[in-house]
Amino acid sequence: MERIAPLRLAEKWDNVGLLLESPVEKQEPGNVLLTVDLTPAVLAEALTKETSVIVSYHPTIFSGIKSMTLSNPLQKSLLRCAAQGISVYSPHTSLDSVWGGINDWLAEGLMKGKDDGQIRALVGEKLSPATGESEGAEGRLVTLNEPIGIDVLEKRIKSYLKLSQIQVGYPANGPSSSIIRSIAICAGSGGSMLLGKDADVYFTGEMSHHEVLAAVAAGKHVILCGHTNTERGYLPILAAKLQAELRTNEARDQGLQAVKVIVSQQDKHPLQIV
Repeated sequence: MERIAPLRLAEKWDNVGLLLESPVEKQEPGNVLLTVDLTPAVLAEALTKETSVIVSYHPTIFSGIKSMTLSNPLQKSLLRCAAQGISVYSPHTSLDSVWGGINDWLAEGLMKGKDDGQIRALVGEKLSPATGESEGAEGRLVTLNEPIGIDVLEKRIKSYLKLSQIQVGYPANGPSSSIIRSIAICAGSGGSMLLGKDADVYFTGEMSHHEVLAAVAAGKHVILCGHTNTERGYLPILAAKLQAELRTNEARDQGLQAVKVIVSQQDKHPLQIV
């Protein structure tokens, strides 16, 4: 995971890495289960799939914990993981920032093809302390070679994320005259990063009411798809990358060649449209 998404790329406010290390040693390495959130349903699934590690994109521990009790549902899940020999790792914003990570995956879905536009950093690039080479950046800015209508962009996003509905905020001139050339992107909750950026569209999972008002008043379009809907589709890509790491000579020498990387089938957006 460190080779896929170096933890040094995470935001300073974030909590990433190995968040729970189970003291229970298993005779054989178990599987790796990928999820956006560690919910009770995901934990139940993990227990049926001989799991040793859950890679939970969102941190299961975010702020200080003064106690660990069964009365708290999240803490109960963590305690059960520890007792069942399951450790928990979170990459979160390091996976957002790294080149080839979640934000790049979102950006690619806005273009017809790789030659349809340019993907750049939205905020300053992050450099490797060892080599000085760029490893990633905060957010992405897509600049299309040819402008498109907002309706075309909406259809592309719904098709790419496999969503029947999205939320769109239009500036005062309305959707009929909206021609789009640039889109600012942030997976998850991107209001604080996107506001004030020079782009025709702000594309993220969710923004607060007042952030949306401020963006629309500034003449920007806002496209919201639901927080985890902008993240979950990347899990199969992460699974392929991690499975490849577990097929290296180094991994085989550690007896990890039989480990399977599985994408959770129980991980879902917590809200449904009814």
